[in-house]
Amino acid sequence: MATHGWTRTIGRVSFLNCDPLFYGLDETWNVLPAPPSWLTGHLLRRDCVLAPIPAADYAKHADELILIPDIGICSKGEVGSVLLFSNKKLEKMESIALPSDSATSVALLKHLLKIKGLNPTLTQMGPDFDLMLDNCDGALLIGDRALESAKEYPSMVQLDLGQAWLEKSGKPMVFGVFAARIDTPKEMIIAAHNALESKLALFETSSEQRDAVINWSISRSELSYERLDRYFGEVFNRLDDDHLAGLNQFLIEACELTAGAQFCW
Repeated sequence: MATHGWTRTIGRVSFLNCDPLFYGLDETWNVLPAPPSWLTGHLLRRDCVLAPIPAADYAKHADELILIPDIGICSKGEVGSVLLFSNKKLEKMESIALPSDSATSVALLKHLLKIKGLNPTLTQMGPDFDLMLDNCDGALLIGDRALESAKEYPSMVQLDLGQAWLEKSGKPMVFGVFAARIDTPKEMIIAAHNALESKLALFETSSEQRDAVINWSISRSELSYERLDRYFGEVFNRLDDDHLAGLNQFLIEACELTAGAQFCW
């Protein structure tokens, strides 16, 4: 089914952090899974109606994109899945490997380093724990890789970027935003938004739905029920007023987007 040349396709990050929005999604919607930064390209090429993309990518393409209200990928302190690993404290790191699959975590880490007056060598590479730490003192990882690496190497977690942002700004962090191209038919944006938001509302209000989402996540990871239950209290998909304040501060201070966030409605 298509409307004005647009197919009923929603982009989805290939991590667990959006599972509450996508579990049990109406089968009339196609789902396009990809790493966060890849979804930005898919969105710009009109491959999907909307998608969760790095907040920093929205800042880069704000002249072409518009944000969708109510939903996002957020934290209110520790996020558990955006982590800096090392055998050294942050102040002792001379080099840090940055992942190639997320613009927001990279922009946030650069901002935090600048505030602290630190200037390690930064190198972008594929998000591989061993390869990154073979070449650099520190490794920034996001998503499922961060969760699973923290489970295996808990003593090497030197910084949770969600917590670091809260301590610096006093506000929660929005790592991912749901965005659409400005020229996307509004009726399709609303339909996609409603499909996702209804699943989130069910997750928030139904213990049975929450349990089903966690078990779906278990089937696609090596994490326990207990860890995922805790994770879905660290990462939030509901974009509230506090998160909006944190998002605008991040966009203005770290991404130099003086206009801040602009929403479809």
